[in-house]
Amino acid sequence: MARNSTFIKIPKERVGALIGPDGHVKQNIEKRLSVELQVDSQSGDIIAVLNPEAEDPSVLFRVKDVVTAIGRGFSPERAYRLLEDEDAMLEVLDLRDVVGRSESDLKRLKGRIIGKEGKTRRIIEELTEAEVSVYGHTVSIIGNVDQTEVARKAIQMLIKGSQHSTVHQFLHKKRRELKKKKMELWEATEERLRL
Repeated sequence: MARNSTFIKIPKERVGALIGPDGHVKQNIEKRLSVELQVDSQSGDIIAVLNPEAEDPSVLFRVKDVVTAIGRGFSPERAYRLLEDEDAMLEVLDLRDVVGRSESDLKRLKGRIIGKEGKTRRIIEELTEAEVSVYGHTVSIIGNVDQTEVARKAIQMLIKGSQHSTVHQFLHKKRRELKKKKMELWEATEERLRL
Protein backbone atom coordinates (compact mmCIF):
# COMPACT_ATOMS: atom_id res chain seq x y z
CA MET A 1 0.00 0.00 0.00
CA ALA A 2 1.37 3.43 -0.96
CA ARG A 3 2.01 5.86 1.87
CA ASN A 4 0.81 9.46 1.72
CA SER A 5 3.57 11.93 0.96
CA THR A 6 4.20 15.51 -0.14
CA PHE A 7 7.02 17.23 -2.01
CA ILE A 8 8.66 20.46 -0.81
CA LYS A 9 11.46 22.42 -2.47
CA ILE A 10 13.64 24.69 -0.34
CA PRO A 11 16.82 26.65 -1.19
CA LYS A 12 19.93 24.43 -0.93
CA GLU A 13 21.53 26.85 1.54
CA ARG A 14 18.60 26.28 3.97
CA VAL A 15 18.93 22.47 4.05
CA GLY A 16 21.40 22.72 6.95
CA ALA A 17 18.87 24.71 9.01
CA LEU A 18 16.22 22.06 8.29
CA ILE A 19 18.48 19.21 9.34
CA GLY A 20 19.93 21.11 12.32
CA PRO A 21 22.92 20.27 14.52
CA ASP A 22 23.33 16.48 14.64
CA GLY A 23 20.02 16.15 12.77
CA HIS A 24 17.96 17.36 15.75
CA VAL A 25 15.60 19.68 13.82
CA LYS A 26 14.76 17.03 11.23
CA GLN A 27 14.29 14.40 13.97
CA ASN A 28 12.07 16.76 15.98
CA ILE A 29 9.79 17.42 13.00
CA GLU A 30 9.65 13.69 12.16
CA LYS A 31 8.79 12.73 15.74
CA ARG A 32 6.22 15.47 16.36
CA LEU A 33 4.38 14.97 13.08
CA SER A 34 4.79 11.21 12.49
CA VAL A 35 6.57 11.59 9.17
CA GLU A 36 9.83 10.62 7.56
CA LEU A 37 11.71 13.46 5.82
CA GLN A 38 13.78 12.37 2.84
CA VAL A 39 16.20 15.24 2.21
CA ASP A 40 18.30 15.72 -0.94
CA SER A 41 20.87 18.27 0.23
CA GLN A 42 22.24 18.74 -3.30
CA SER A 43 18.95 19.96 -4.77
CA GLY A 44 16.91 21.12 -1.76
CA ASP A 45 14.18 18.59 -2.62
CA ILE A 46 12.34 17.25 0.41
CA ILE A 47 9.82 14.42 0.43
CA ALA A 48 7.73 14.06 3.58
CA VAL A 49 6.28 10.55 3.91
CA LEU A 50 3.54 9.89 6.44
CA ASN A 51 4.35 7.06 8.86
CA PRO A 52 1.90 4.12 8.74
CA GLU A 53 0.84 4.70 12.37
CA ALA A 54 -0.09 8.35 11.71
CA GLU A 55 -3.82 8.85 12.15
CA ASP A 56 -4.37 12.10 10.26
CA PRO A 57 -3.05 12.56 6.71
CA SER A 58 -3.76 16.32 6.93
CA VAL A 59 -0.61 16.54 9.06
CA LEU A 60 1.27 16.69 5.74
CA PHE A 61 -0.03 20.26 5.33
CA ARG A 62 1.62 21.20 8.64
CA VAL A 63 4.84 19.48 7.60
CA LYS A 64 4.83 21.40 4.32
CA ASP A 65 4.30 24.71 6.16
CA VAL A 66 7.04 24.08 8.75
CA VAL A 67 9.61 22.93 6.17
CA THR A 68 8.69 25.80 3.84
CA ALA A 69 8.98 28.29 6.73
CA ILE A 70 12.50 27.06 7.54
CA GLY A 71 13.31 27.20 3.84
CA ARG A 72 12.08 30.81 3.68
CA GLY A 73 14.49 31.93 6.40
CA PHE A 74 12.71 31.32 9.71
CA SER A 75 14.72 29.67 12.46
CA PRO A 76 13.34 26.24 13.37
CA GLU A 77 12.23 27.63 16.75
CA ARG A 78 10.14 30.33 15.07
CA ALA A 79 8.78 27.85 12.50
CA TYR A 80 7.64 25.54 15.33
CA ARG A 81 4.93 28.09 16.08
CA LEU A 82 3.08 26.40 13.20
CA LEU A 83 3.07 23.21 15.30
CA GLU A 84 2.37 24.71 18.70
CA ASP A 85 -0.41 27.14 17.77
CA GLU A 86 -3.30 25.51 15.89
CA ASP A 87 -4.41 28.94 14.62
CA ALA A 88 -0.99 29.75 13.15
CA MET A 89 -0.58 29.87 9.40
CA LEU A 90 2.21 30.60 6.94
CA GLU A 91 1.89 33.14 4.15
CA VAL A 92 4.64 33.69 1.59
CA LEU A 93 4.69 36.84 -0.57
CA ASP A 94 6.86 36.70 -3.68
CA LEU A 95 8.42 40.13 -4.27
CA ARG A 96 9.13 39.19 -7.90
CA ASP A 97 5.39 39.59 -8.50
CA VAL A 98 5.93 43.29 -7.77
CA VAL A 99 9.37 44.07 -9.18
CA GLY A 100 9.89 41.35 -11.75
CA ARG A 101 13.46 40.10 -11.96
CA SER A 102 15.23 43.43 -11.24
CA GLU A 103 17.82 42.70 -8.53
CA SER A 104 18.22 46.39 -7.62
CA ASP A 105 14.46 46.88 -7.17
CA LEU A 106 14.26 43.66 -5.16
CA LYS A 107 17.10 44.82 -2.90
CA ARG A 108 15.45 48.24 -2.42
CA LEU A 109 12.08 46.66 -1.48
CA LYS A 110 13.67 44.23 0.94
CA GLY A 111 15.51 47.17 2.53
CA ARG A 112 12.23 49.09 2.98
CA ILE A 113 10.58 46.08 4.66
CA ILE A 114 13.55 45.29 6.91
CA GLY A 115 14.33 48.93 7.73
CA LYS A 116 17.51 50.38 9.21
CA GLU A 117 19.11 47.71 11.43
CA GLY A 118 15.92 45.62 11.16
CA LYS A 119 13.77 48.24 12.89
CA THR A 120 10.77 48.14 10.52
CA ARG A 121 10.54 44.35 10.51
CA ARG A 122 10.84 44.34 14.31
CA ILE A 123 8.05 46.94 14.66
CA ILE A 124 5.77 44.89 12.37
CA GLU A 125 6.45 41.80 14.50
CA GLU A 126 5.94 43.59 17.83
CA LEU A 127 2.70 45.31 16.86
CA THR A 128 1.09 42.36 15.06
CA GLU A 129 2.59 39.53 17.17
CA ALA A 130 3.36 37.79 13.87
CA GLU A 131 6.76 36.47 12.81
CA VAL A 132 8.25 38.00 9.63
CA SER A 133 11.14 36.69 7.53
CA VAL A 134 12.64 38.48 4.53
CA TYR A 135 14.69 35.94 2.58
CA GLY A 136 15.71 35.71 -1.06
CA HIS A 137 12.86 37.03 -3.17
CA THR A 138 10.15 36.43 -0.55
CA VAL A 139 8.64 37.90 2.59
CA SER A 140 7.03 35.27 4.81
CA ILE A 141 4.64 35.71 7.73
CA ILE A 142 3.66 33.31 10.52
CA GLY A 143 0.68 34.27 12.67
CA ASN A 144 -3.02 33.75 13.17
CA VAL A 145 -5.44 35.05 10.53
CA ASP A 146 -5.75 38.56 12.02
CA GLN A 147 -2.03 38.96 12.73
CA THR A 148 -1.08 37.74 9.25
CA GLU A 149 -3.60 40.02 7.57
CA VAL A 150 -2.34 43.14 9.38
CA ALA A 151 1.33 42.25 8.78
CA ARG A 152 0.61 41.59 5.08
CA LYS A 153 -1.18 44.95 4.72
CA ALA A 154 1.71 46.77 6.39
CA ILE A 155 4.22 45.05 4.09
CA GLN A 156 2.08 45.85 1.03
CA MET A 157 1.94 49.51 2.11
CA LEU A 158 5.75 49.57 2.27
CA ILE A 159 5.97 47.88 -1.14
CA LYS A 160 3.66 50.51 -2.64
CA GLY A 161 5.86 53.29 -1.27
CA SER A 162 4.03 54.44 1.87
CA GLN A 163 6.19 56.31 4.34
CA HIS A 164 7.38 54.30 7.31
CA SER A 165 5.62 56.69 9.70
CA THR A 166 2.30 56.05 7.90
CA VAL A 167 2.81 52.30 8.20
CA HIS A 168 3.68 52.65 11.91
CA GLN A 169 0.46 54.65 12.51
CA PHE A 170 -1.52 51.97 10.66
CA LEU A 171 0.09 49.24 12.79
CA HIS A 172 -0.61 51.07 16.07
CA LYS A 173 -4.26 51.55 15.06
CA LYS A 174 -4.63 47.86 14.12
CA ARG A 175 -2.89 46.83 17.34
CA ARG A 176 -5.54 48.69 19.36
CA GLU A 177 -8.30 47.07 17.26
CA LEU A 178 -6.84 43.58 17.75
CA LYS A 179 -6.51 44.13 21.51
CA LYS A 180 -10.13 45.32 21.69
CA LYS A 181 -11.31 42.33 19.67
CA LYS A 182 -9.33 39.96 21.92
CA MET A 183 -10.83 41.58 25.04
CA GLU A 184 -14.38 41.33 23.67
CA LEU A 185 -13.83 37.67 22.83
CA TRP A 186 -12.46 37.01 26.30
CA GLU A 187 -15.43 38.79 27.93
CA ALA A 188 -17.93 36.84 25.79
CA THR A 189 -16.24 33.58 26.80
CA GLU A 190 -16.34 34.57 30.48
CA GLU A 191 -20.04 35.41 30.14
CA ARG A 192 -20.80 32.00 28.58
CA LEU A 193 -18.91 30.21 31.31
CA ARG A 194 -20.97 31.99 33.99
CA LEU A 195 -24.26 30.81 32.45
